[in-house]
Amino acid sequence: MFREWDKLRARLQTGGMRRRDFIVSAAALGLPGALVETALAQTPARGGHLILGISGASSADNLDPATWKSEFMHNVGPQLSDTLVVLDEHVALQPSLAESWEPRPGAKEWTFKLRKGVTFHNGKDFTASDVIYCINHHIGPNAKSGMKAVLSTIAEVKATDKYEVSFQLKSPNADLPYFLSDIHAGIFPEGSKFNDGIGTGAFVLESFEPGVRVRVKRNPGDWRTDRGYVDSVETIAVNDPTARISGLASGSLHVIDKVPPSAVPQLKGGAGVQVFNATSTAHALFAMLCDTAPYDNVDLRLALKYAVDREAILKTVQRGFGDVGNDQPIPRFIPFYSPDVPQRPYDPEKAKFHYQKSGHDGPVVLTAADANFTGAVDAAQILRQSAAKAGIDLQVNRVPSDGYYDTVWMKNPFCSSFWGGYPTADAMLTVGYLSTAPWNETHWRRPKFDELLVAARGELDGVKRKQMYHDLQFMIHEDGGAIIYLFADNIDAAAKNVRGFLPKPVKEMSGFRAAERLWFAA
Repeated sequence: MFREWDKLRARLQTGGMRRRDFIVSAAALGLPGALVETALAQTPARGGHLILGISGASSADNLDPATWKSEFMHNVGPQLSDTLVVLDEHVALQPSLAESWEPRPGAKEWTFKLRKGVTFHNGKDFTASDVIYCINHHIGPNAKSGMKAVLSTIAEVKATDKYEVSFQLKSPNADLPYFLSDIHAGIFPEGSKFNDGIGTGAFVLESFEPGVRVRVKRNPGDWRTDRGYVDSVETIAVNDPTARISGLASGSLHVIDKVPPSAVPQLKGGAGVQVFNATSTAHALFAMLCDTAPYDNVDLRLALKYAVDREAILKTVQRGFGDVGNDQPIPRFIPFYSPDVPQRPYDPEKAKFHYQKSGHDGPVVLTAADANFTGAVDAAQILRQSAAKAGIDLQVNRVPSDGYYDTVWMKNPFCSSFWGGYPTADAMLTVGYLSTAPWNETHWRRPKFDELLVAARGELDGVKRKQMYHDLQFMIHEDGGAIIYLFADNIDAAAKNVRGFLPKPVKEMSGFRAAERLWFAA
């Protein structure tokens, strides 16, 4: 009987059996009603319209994955597309459009066997040619993708079978599959213009209004039965955190991202809301352009780094939901994090010393908005106060959140920023700090760093590789233009009747795939 019960539950949970048929079959086995009710409560129910209230939207948003910069499109994109591999809640690689992958000795060549029987929203079969087309979209000579740097080791990707691709690399890369799990590496049909949202995802695009909302409906031909439980999803642009919280409390929103830590007690005290919290790779920072005066002066950069009261920001802004930063982007729980890089303290005297040594005179202007991090403006104000004790006149220029990534980020010489982070040290350092990286937001360029980073990603000796990543983190810590003041926990919230939310440490909103996982309790 118990073997039959296990089979019934498996069919129900994978969508192979309707709930009504499950009840009838369980009754025929003579199983207790309480046991059946428990199984039903834990099993996703289909139906309903899910509404997400998401930050970071801009009128310049578009459906091309090469351009996604902020949370709004990071949440929308995975509703439409799948990657070759995905990360689970333990930051372990799991199959997706690729069933398996294997490197040849030396890690300069990788083979990925693709899943058969998958179709795109337009009915086209998924094959190796689609993978090749999409990877080349990111690495081609005219590509402007933020993924270009992280995939720069790929010399060629070619089909070795209709359902098999081979990646030929310029240099060894032990972390290639992790890079291909990034949501920007979603697969679309060969020849796609990336403007129609046609992918293999759990949902099909209905309408796209940049900076306003996106509507999708369940994909009737989805290759997976364990997702896409709701009938439709509406992702609404709600850049203001107060508006997101109000929308959740009123019931006009079902799930929201980037909950301000200050709002957690209020939300937890409410009867109709649940809060999800997870340690993460996400980090908040103030970015200085190292090729622009006065931030091209290393002493000025050091002065500002020592002028940050990180503990005060963590306690006041983040309410303890996170960890202090140390001016390098690798968190404690990621492999190759180096604890030997000394934690930089708040030291007004050292800040004053380096400030005077820099020779800078006059105010330092920091541009900030809560577009990238809820609390960025408050953190900037705390820096203003702590810097004053070192004799630094720091002024905060608060700007609107809308369009921040298009008009301020990587354009203003000193501004607030935020990274969701990556599952490997190499990915984070390659995307954000390699000299040629499109998203090298501090314009910090060091040939020695680049050479060591390339060598580290191909080093198969664990001890040697660990030392290399230590040296890389130390270089950024001492010389870089990023004032990384804290690692922030991911805090999301949902209505009480929403089920299936799985906090993940690398990306918020269930690794940006909350929409495909969620369902409504009866």
